[in-house]
Amino acid sequence: MKKKHRNGHIEIITGPMYAGKTEELIRRIRRAEYAKERIIVFKPAIDNRYAEGEVVSHNNSRTTSINIAKASDILRYVDEKTDLVAIDEVQFFDDEIVPIIESLASQGIRVIASGLDTNFRDEPFGPIPTLLAIAEEVDKLTAVCVICHRDATKTQRIVNGLPANYDDPEILVGAHESYEARCRHCHEVPGKPKY
Repeated sequence: MKKKHRNGHIEIITGPMYAGKTEELIRRIRRAEYAKERIIVFKPAIDNRYAEGEVVSHNNSRTTSINIAKASDILRYVDEKTDLVAIDEVQFFDDEIVPIIESLASQGIRVIASGLDTNFRDEPFGPIPTLLAIAEEVDKLTAVCVICHRDATKTQRIVNGLPANYDDPEILVGAHESYEARCRHCHEVPGKPKY
């Protein structure tokens, strides 16, 4: 599929939970809608927190989406008329998402992906590091630390009211009941190896 115009590029919206990543993704989708662009929105099937078939922010902004199990499913929906592909929670996809996003951008499609840059252990999350490296535009948002109220750049997982242990599973889909935004100094990961 070749596009006549060369608007293709990659935009990444990242940061911790509660930073407004999905809200910003939806804002950019709305702007593209006003411009009458053909938009396709995807989210991983694993993310069923708020709605099936919709990307939903923590503030309840929403837009229709297609749930997909794997990155290659995107290719079944995109064609030569597609102007914009938006992907929420991109950290949940494996590394297959990277060449797919890069290929779409090279074909003239604007790709916007949002997702966590680090997991609860404060380690790079899934394909995000590579996407940050190849993107033309990166916006790293911050939240507010629930402890000291400074800028938060970390996602704190909470289990029974306490910080999750380093050995807990990496992926646990949740919201306010399982996660908090924290700054570097208030973020805790018991059992994390010292470097």
